[in-house]
Amino acid sequence: MRTGKLSRRDILEGTGSLAATLFASPIKAAAPEPTAITPQLIEAARREGTVAYYTSMELQSAERVARAFEAKYEGIKVRVERSGAERNFQRIGQEYASGIRVVDVVNSSDASHFIAWKRDGLLAPYVPEDVAKYYPPEHRDADGLFATFRIVLSTLGYNTNLVKAAEAPKSYADLLDPKWKGKIVKSHPGYSGATLTSTYEIARDVGWDFFEKLAKQNVMQVQSAADPPKKISLGERSIMMDGGENLASLLKDQGAPVEIIYPAEGSPLVIGPNGIFKAAPSPNAARLFQSYCFSVEAQQSIIDVSGYRSVHPQTRERAGRKLLAEIKTMKDDPEGVERDADKVKARYTKIFHV
Repeated sequence: MRTGKLSRRDILEGTGSLAATLFASPIKAAAPEPTAITPQLIEAARREGTVAYYTSMELQSAERVARAFEAKYEGIKVRVERSGAERNFQRIGQEYASGIRVVDVVNSSDASHFIAWKRDGLLAPYVPEDVAKYYPPEHRDADGLFATFRIVLSTLGYNTNLVKAAEAPKSYADLLDPKWKGKIVKSHPGYSGATLTSTYEIARDVGWDFFEKLAKQNVMQVQSAADPPKKISLGERSIMMDGGENLASLLKDQGAPVEIIYPAEGSPLVIGPNGIFKAAPSPNAARLFQSYCFSVEAQQSIIDVSGYRSVHPQTRERAGRKLLAEIKTMKDDPEGVERDADKVKARYTKIFHV
């Protein structure tokens, strides 16, 4: 599996030199006043007619958000451009380096992307009312450039037809048991932003020696964090690692033989922000869409329909699922991921030969 021809440093150099000519400097001012959805904003958005949304969400989830927005605001279409977070990051970098302006709003499961885009002055300050009113400081940028649209936990799991509950692994250390050789599936940090983040957190808290030992277990490597839950639900592997809790919980609720494990060492926490690009072709439609994404309506939908976690306090958790506060999680560190991303992907590729 290739992780892409361009390194993150290559991409940042391409966008950074362009940003220096387009924008005076990175945003340093305090966040702007929160913006309400007004008839004037809706009308301006309708005149633009479309919004381009680049996202690493599962396509079905992203399309549901888009179609709900279109139903609420007739006359405005959302064009969803879905790919893995790392691929989207490369694509935007290549587009901007070529002078192409397509993306209006972006969502990434790799929060470190927003650190890079902010540093290079590529994001537009905009604070939806719900973000200002309800979102805790740690989930909204101090300069008003982005906020946490969704949260995913990177979890373990197993097929209940193939593994008895008493015998299932309870920790990352348990995955090294010889009985799981050839039975594990996991996603790859070169494609999935969620898995890049989880790999960074696991390497930091558990150690790279864990991955060295795991590589001897003949692990099936897949791309997206959405893939491991699907593989175990189909019985192609017994155990998953780096699987998105959101899809695993949906499959379980639908009756699939899937059980989620929150590892004893802690579940990697993956935040997925939304932000608007300063050079967005449809700036008003982008603002309206951004406000909708952070509304309680949209946030409840991504919980109920897509299985994501939300930090909006007016939402309700899925029935029967553990509250986030009840789960031991690893600390997210977008700055660390942004600093070490290329090293993490290179070391992982060397260890697993993929």
